[in-house]
Amino acid sequence: MKIVFMGTPSFAVPSLKKLIENNFEVVLVVTQPDKVQGRRQKVTYSKVKEFALENNLEVFQPENIKNEYEVILNTKADLIVTAAYGQILPKELLDQMPAINVHGSLLPKYRGGAPIQYALFDGLKKTGVTIMDMAYKMDSGDIILQGEIDIDDEDNYGTLSNKLSHLGAELLIKVLKGNYKRIKQDEDEVTFAFTLKREDEFLDVYNNTSNQVINRLRGLMPEPGATININNINYKVYNIKKSDIIKQMAVGEVFINKQGLHIQTKNGKILILEIQAPGRKRLNIKDFLNGQKDIKNGDFVEREVK
Repeated sequence: MKIVFMGTPSFAVPSLKKLIENNFEVVLVVTQPDKVQGRRQKVTYSKVKEFALENNLEVFQPENIKNEYEVILNTKADLIVTAAYGQILPKELLDQMPAINVHGSLLPKYRGGAPIQYALFDGLKKTGVTIMDMAYKMDSGDIILQGEIDIDDEDNYGTLSNKLSHLGAELLIKVLKGNYKRIKQDEDEVTFAFTLKREDEFLDVYNNTSNQVINRLRGLMPEPGATININNINYKVYNIKKSDIIKQMAVGEVFINKQGLHIQTKNGKILILEIQAPGRKRLNIKDFLNGQKDIKNGDFVEREVK
């Protein structure tokens, strides 16, 4: 079987690796264009491209797949396999070549580009992977096979994504070697997990409980971390826990003591354990507070990132 594999981040690599290990012929790897990052304009490859080059696979990186899909058709492949590719496949392509997708949720829940993050945001105890037929409408295709895993209290996006990526790879091979009945998705059960925007990184202590704030950070770790704004300065936050101090505070209010930096949420308090000021190093909270003058008792977290 000749396969075109389409994927970009680390989540997709185990699926591509399993295809190679099981002797499927991957005739083309399609991934997002290279990124230019930092002051030195360093070019970085996607994780899928790195793996493809290491294994002497042909790589194709269209800026817009809608305008360049004929490259895929010209491979005469039997199947397209996608896993977190990052672009919507054009209807013209899907009409001419069968495609299946490795999706990081138990569809029809969490259609979209950030299913793993939203499972953590929502404090789920279980999630999973769906292998599905591709349809032009986002993540709406028939379900072929699903697998479920527990979400541990210590899981963040990085650890959960890694677990799901390996589960997805195993399910993919089962589908390619098996014969599974397709099941239509229940449209009444659909929820969405759209690709994250900048404002989604903000910790909203005014409208969320302490658990919800902590879960938001779990979905944003190890990168990009979360953001709070105090005194018109955006701080990156990388580690928090519930605070046990007994003190009357208004929602959004900041309190500093020997333990660290406490913030009142909708129903309790959180304690920031690791933080980063703009242009500075990431520090544990005690080192950060030592000598800093920008944050003081009685300050308030802003209601939105500025």
